[in-house]
Amino acid sequence: MASAFPALLPYTVQLCLVVLAAITLVNLRGIATSARVFILPTAVFVGAILTVIIAGLLRDTPTAVAEAPPAAGPLQAVGALLLLKAFANGCAALTGVEAVANAVPSFREPAVRRAQRAEVALGALLGIMLIGLATLIGRLQIRPVEGVTVLAQLTDAALGHGVAFYVVQLATMVLLALAANTSFGGLPVLAKLLAQDNYLPHVFALRARRQVYRYGVLVLSAVSAVLLVAANGQMNTLVPLFAIGVFVGFTIAQYGMVRHWLIERGPGWRWKITLNGFGTMLTFAAAIVTTASKLAEGAWLIAVALPLLVVAFERVHRAYQRFGTTLQLGRTPAPPHPGPSVVVVPVGGVSELTRQALDAALSLGDEITAVHITHVDEPAAADRIRAEWDTWHPGVPLTVIESTDRDLGRPFAEHLRRHYPGRHVFVIIPEMEPARRWERILRNNRGVVLEHAVRRHTDAIVCRMRFPVPVAAPTHGEPDPEVLP
Repeated sequence: MASAFPALLPYTVQLCLVVLAAITLVNLRGIATSARVFILPTAVFVGAILTVIIAGLLRDTPTAVAEAPPAAGPLQAVGALLLLKAFANGCAALTGVEAVANAVPSFREPAVRRAQRAEVALGALLGIMLIGLATLIGRLQIRPVEGVTVLAQLTDAALGHGVAFYVVQLATMVLLALAANTSFGGLPVLAKLLAQDNYLPHVFALRARRQVYRYGVLVLSAVSAVLLVAANGQMNTLVPLFAIGVFVGFTIAQYGMVRHWLIERGPGWRWKITLNGFGTMLTFAAAIVTTASKLAEGAWLIAVALPLLVVAFERVHRAYQRFGTTLQLGRTPAPPHPGPSVVVVPVGGVSELTRQALDAALSLGDEITAVHITHVDEPAAADRIRAEWDTWHPGVPLTVIESTDRDLGRPFAEHLRRHYPGRHVFVIIPEMEPARRWERILRNNRGVVLEHAVRRHTDAIVCRMRFPVPVAAPTHGEPDPEVLP
């Protein structure tokens, strides 16, 4: 787009982030929705490129749109290294054909046959466009020019600088933007598979209401935004990094198929193992050459990130194995049996909130106790709560803990450990829940402090009971901040 509208060049990163946000929102609505949205731009792009190729080849006189820059030094001989580099760059230009194989479960039945036809059609279409554009570049003698893409030069030479030129540029921009959907379609599913195999947190395997792996989409969007800002929105910097990851994946997949055929040895396994073995060598060579040639341009990031990802996956897997061993997953546990238990209710004073908390506690167990924490220098407050409790006489004993400091959590947790060793302890923390969101900042959040201390220093079971406060409620004077939860 900057080739067509140079004024947009300074805003490349901002435009990339806007497009990324749009793609993220589309994918959060579901795969089917995103597929329908992307059909029209893809068809327009393919038609535009084929039009440029045909129009350029039909020109009578080849035209040089841009002069070749002077050579910086003697030309390199065409050797094996240069040939491998050209092969790697060509493979980088064609990354994306693997998306069809990754998306086989998304095809209608017969899914495999439909995916195979789509793969053949995609390969043929890409081959026609790549060879056609390469032929046109030679015919029109196109050379790289700063600030103008090669495709923009080809379009200008083949179709002129009219409406068709801007249509091609717009279609190309939209198609390149939507190309990111390949990753959005593949990575969340891959993350789901890794999560199912305990190599990623299980949250990545959860589906949202629209059958979307939301966490995978959101994490991919966040990482993509960081990479776009770091690369200043330059596609030439990001594509080689993507290609390296693709080639490494291809190599692993091809080698995995080699092992598969060696173990299975089904019909035609010899030619299949030969094909996959040859593919392993090609993709491995492309990965090595691309990494070496782009090392100083950011490829070192992939070389560092891939091993770190593997280490992270292994640590997650070991953690889940430890969880499974501790929980004895896959084994039949011993029959459950009741044990001595007690329900403890921390209270700030005598109120309707305290009554409802004790109602809930009485329905859970036979032994109930209430606990109030006060400061040792405030004996009047301790006497007041005792007097109010005796006057109310709820049938539940009250224990007053005098803390030497202003900490609530630690004395409460120590009380639980000291008085109820070896017992099942249930802690009900009553809290009020205002109807208006902004009113929630008016709470003193003692419940959060108590819950954190109990969970950290004891093995008691904590329940935070919410008491809803309506918008319009009768008032009876100013509430005591010591009583409000």
